[in-house]
Amino acid sequence: MPMNNLWLLPAGIEDLLPAEATRLERLRRALVDHYVLCGYDLVSPPLVEHLDSLLSIGGEDLALETFKLTDHLSGRQLGLRADMTPQIARIDAHVLGADTPTRLCYGAPVLRSRTRQPFDAREQFQVGAELYGAAGADADAEIVELMLHSMSLCGFDRPHLDIGHVGVFRGISQRAGIEPALEAALFDALQRKSIPDLESLVGGLSLSDDLARALVSLPDLRGPIAALEEALAKIAGVSPEADAAADNLREVVAAIGGHRDGAEFFFDLSELRGYHYHTGVVFSAFVEGHGREVARGGRYDDVGAVFGRSRAATGFSLDLRQVIALTGNHHERTLGCILAPRRNCDSSLDAAIRTLRDRGERVVRALDGDGEIEPPGCDRRLVADGDGWKVVAIESHDRVEQIR
Repeated sequence: MPMNNLWLLPAGIEDLLPAEATRLERLRRALVDHYVLCGYDLVSPPLVEHLDSLLSIGGEDLALETFKLTDHLSGRQLGLRADMTPQIARIDAHVLGADTPTRLCYGAPVLRSRTRQPFDAREQFQVGAELYGAAGADADAEIVELMLHSMSLCGFDRPHLDIGHVGVFRGISQRAGIEPALEAALFDALQRKSIPDLESLVGGLSLSDDLARALVSLPDLRGPIAALEEALAKIAGVSPEADAAADNLREVVAAIGGHRDGAEFFFDLSELRGYHYHTGVVFSAFVEGHGREVARGGRYDDVGAVFGRSRAATGFSLDLRQVIALTGNHHERTLGCILAPRRNCDSSLDAAIRTLRDRGERVVRALDGDGEIEPPGCDRRLVADGDGWKVVAIESHDRVEQIR
């Protein structure tokens, strides 16, 4: 690479400059602190693991997104994590091994070799919470409520929540005896909401009228949560498995109990994000003016089976880098700065600086050669006052704060 291009970063990789990095760290602390107050224990898995462990769930998409490298110590293939859930599942199943429900949370970077959407960032800062060992609707509702409150903490006042259930499509597909390859084609058509493609695929099958109608109608079965019962009635009775999924969806919606944190609730029975490893309800949070989900989650029972322990599981995550890109810095609290004199072996000055920093003030010492140059952001100065020190405003010496 030419020397004058050494500053360039790879595609999809970006620096976080002081304002953005500060906001990200404050949001991370606020979110994780809230999760801990709700009973979730913080864990911090390693950035790199054996590849087969990282790819234990998630299907082909996760395999394509994972950077791969060789461990020079063992010769085994390693991977840089592209998603945290496989690691959290490993910790629950193999490391903790609890028999009671386990609540875990995390906040750390993930790196992807390719993006799912054009112009997406390949490095994300994934924050989330996962609940293991609880199979009921209350567990899913707890995760949904935690996700919605996370949106509120991030500054999104009226998020749009889409909720669905992968068991509806899966149940109808199983009842129809559809082969895996054709099921994948139907899945793709549903994700694109392509009614012509869906009708063409279903038309080539020998299905009963009720099964064919149910499959073709799925993209239209979405809307405000008040219309959920009307939508579920259109597919009732075509598949016992789909009926059971519909009942579970009703239970979760009832457990959430109406609007939470200002969110507007919608359902979408063709919502199949994470279809290859989700087993129950799936949900995504959107904000006005942005076409992709900001947070997402769902149920993924038995995710720990590959680690020797199968447990119920549900959780969600969001990308803090995406959050700060959407919200900018208009929620950022301006942190002033106090300029202190350069080091002069004065113990009273050192004590005054420590006192200010203990109070949460930002204090920067002047350096040799600075003279009277004020570092950016400094709005006050620490000056001698008899035997002590005081803080005065740089633009005016009228406001004075004694340091005691």
